[in-house]
Amino acid sequence: MSFMHFSHAVAALLLGVVACGACRTTQTPTGGSGDAGVVADAVAPTVRIYFVSDLAGALEPCGCTKEQLGGVDRLGAFVAHESAPSAVTVAAGPLFFMDPVLKPDRVEQETSKAETIARALGKLSFAAFAPGANDSAAGKERLDALTKTSGGAMLAGTHVVRDVGGVKVGFVGAVADTSEETVKAQVAAARGEGAQVVIALAATGRGEAKRIADAVPDLTAIIVGSTTSAGDGNSSSPPAERVGKVIIAQAANHLQSVGVLDLVVRGGSFDFADASGIEQARRREDISRRMSDLRTRIAGWERDKNIPAADLDARRADLARMEEERAKLDTPPAPTTGSFFRYTVKEMGSGIGKDAAIDAEMLAYYKKVDDANKLAFAGRVPEPVKGDEASYIGIAACATCHASEKAFWDKTAHAHAYATLSTQFKEFNLDCVSCHVTGYEKPGGSTVTHVDALKDVQCEVCHGPGSKHRASPTTKGLITAAPRPELCLDCHHPPHVEGFDAQAKMAEIVGPGHGAK
Repeated sequence: MSFMHFSHAVAALLLGVVACGACRTTQTPTGGSGDAGVVADAVAPTVRIYFVSDLAGALEPCGCTKEQLGGVDRLGAFVAHESAPSAVTVAAGPLFFMDPVLKPDRVEQETSKAETIARALGKLSFAAFAPGANDSAAGKERLDALTKTSGGAMLAGTHVVRDVGGVKVGFVGAVADTSEETVKAQVAAARGEGAQVVIALAATGRGEAKRIADAVPDLTAIIVGSTTSAGDGNSSSPPAERVGKVIIAQAANHLQSVGVLDLVVRGGSFDFADASGIEQARRREDISRRMSDLRTRIAGWERDKNIPAADLDARRADLARMEEERAKLDTPPAPTTGSFFRYTVKEMGSGIGKDAAIDAEMLAYYKKVDDANKLAFAGRVPEPVKGDEASYIGIAACATCHASEKAFWDKTAHAHAYATLSTQFKEFNLDCVSCHVTGYEKPGGSTVTHVDALKDVQCEVCHGPGSKHRASPTTKGLITAAPRPELCLDCHHPPHVEGFDAQAKMAEIVGPGHGAK
């Protein structure tokens, strides 16, 4: 990227923030970026609800870039750091599995991952969840076991009442086939058991959640999740809103963010005024979106030697200023009298840190899966090539004629792709291996355990299998001489990499003898 393009990109990112700043009230936050519960007047919450929407089996983000959001270990660190005196964690939408139907060869790995998520939630005062369709992917018996491990109540047209810091909080679960009349009845039942606050966990989507709010105005809040999900695509956290006095809140999926709802009870009143400035939520969302874009760009610029260090420092300072602007929106002053609520969303970024106990659970999971898959897939060999099709030969064979290209490749991240797995006990993990080897599940290529000479992201990932080219190197058309940049997107896509510019990234794998002029 040229310096001129760099400057124009930054200007575009910051323009909207400058416009917002002109109409913002002046407040002084006492915490860092988006720190939930850190309020300007230091009023401690009577009840705090941490919630996740559509976690959907996302144990942690792929490590392709350092600024990916997510991770149950980060959630644990966040909850421990905030240390609210009276807090519980809840969830809505698909929780344990990423897809509603499990492929037969993935059942054991996906179930082991779900068990790890359940154990992590069990360490976080997990109170309840409304399941999505995905949660039944491994059958009712497995789901019941996961629920027991998590310590939370599974609510589908049912309710539970918990004592949270002396306040009785009722949780009502709504799923795809839960009628509004059922929700009404469950709210009434929770009230009958003494619930002073009732929160619906709605795995119904946002539209249906709003209809529930219209039909059941006695609710304090509705935590929204989806009825089902499929695949690893990420979604953003929509701004909170109120339908009547009912708060509608939803976090981003895959644990990219965690919602925090603080309830401050004063004078025995459970009629909560808005101390969050929900009407400012869209301005906050705009800043959050620009921050996410700037983080992604900074991560790329850090690897671009053409970007001056001083300019990178300036962009990091821009990001810090944006964080301060967003924090001001998170912490408007509390009412001087009466009960009120605060709501905010915290992104699960790398700066949060990791909970040691949950991190240990995750490591145990990776080791268990690695050992199990090494045995389970030992007999899965690559399909043989058909007829006169080309097969994979590996980079050592390519280097006999392309020594300069090999020397350049040795300096790229692609040359160490497999090591990033093997050092973390992930080399046989079905979520990871396909993008860290060459010719995965292709005729004459590699499989989970049969990688041999095809470890790492080698020449043939982009140029195609090379056996016929090696046999007749002067014959044109036997390999792809100039791969399309879009090919990179087979692996470099969300949630593994956000904001990936394939055209720009091609420059990073071009060097002496390898496309460089």
